[in-house]
Amino acid sequence: MRVFSGVQPTGNIHIGNYIGALRQFVELQEENECVYCIVDLHAITVPADPALLRENTLDVAALYLAVGIDPKKNIIFVQSDVSGHAELSWVLMCNTYTGELSRMTQFKEKSRGNESAPAGLFTYPVLMAADILLYDSDVVPVGSDQKQHIELCRDIAIRVNNKYGDVFVVPEGRFLKDGARVMALDDPLSKMSKSAENPLSRISLLDDDEKIRKSIMRATTDSEGSVRLDYEKKPGVSNLLNIYSAFSGCAIPEIEEKYRGVGYGVFKTELVAVAVDALAPIRKRYEEIRHSGELAATLRDGAERADGIAWRTMTRVKRHFGLGVKG
Repeated sequence: MRVFSGVQPTGNIHIGNYIGALRQFVELQEENECVYCIVDLHAITVPADPALLRENTLDVAALYLAVGIDPKKNIIFVQSDVSGHAELSWVLMCNTYTGELSRMTQFKEKSRGNESAPAGLFTYPVLMAADILLYDSDVVPVGSDQKQHIELCRDIAIRVNNKYGDVFVVPEGRFLKDGARVMALDDPLSKMSKSAENPLSRISLLDDDEKIRKSIMRATTDSEGSVRLDYEKKPGVSNLLNIYSAFSGCAIPEIEEKYRGVGYGVFKTELVAVAVDALAPIRKRYEEIRHSGELAATLRDGAERADGIAWRTMTRVKRHFGLGVKG
């Protein structure tokens, strides 16, 4: 099956992105044909500094490689390097209704309190649909917060197929389990976020050991003192258990047993060691390739391969829609 997914270049990727998405990317590459994109066109739906956007794009590409995504097995590229994304997005916009887009939860959240918002923010889900459909994607691994966008993508594909013939593969979403979600360390009822005001609310993949230690040791827990999983009554401890399990490979019941009768101080201290050990190789690999010819060559090769697939899709789309006259 062909898998497609993308990550926005909005700064240093945190462990929530890694555990929830990037590790899944690595797993999927073993048995699937995977297309992984840095979606820089999505990043400009809100104001973005051009120089910083380019640097962030390269940062994310380097982290793709550093976490173990293999460019020999996968296509890794930057979205704006393949013109088919924007081209197909326009075709799909002409087959999408404003009522559908006005119901998108993320648009409501991001535009709340503003009299007006960029049109790109409103049509963002259509560009996301174009990203997916451009590569005849069978599977799209995303978080549960993207479920509405995947449903819209499927609706658009089915609508076009019903009207114009067999144009698109209708994709399936692969949604993360709740246990895979990583919450903010200072507020375990909110998702970990790159944009949160408190830097200790998150752990980024490139954080140094001291920053990792501070973030974990100051993480919100509770007054009970027992290390056990209970999302309702102990969200902070449950969040730390999920992180411990993800980085160590140990099952949560095994971790609960290990720390039975032990206070949070010992648990957090040993979680620091687990997290540092897991992230150190990623940071080392990132530093090796971030400014290397390897990264530039990977992105050039990926864009060429992606463009080949996109060209075939757009040729088919134009034929079904009656667009273009070139042979």
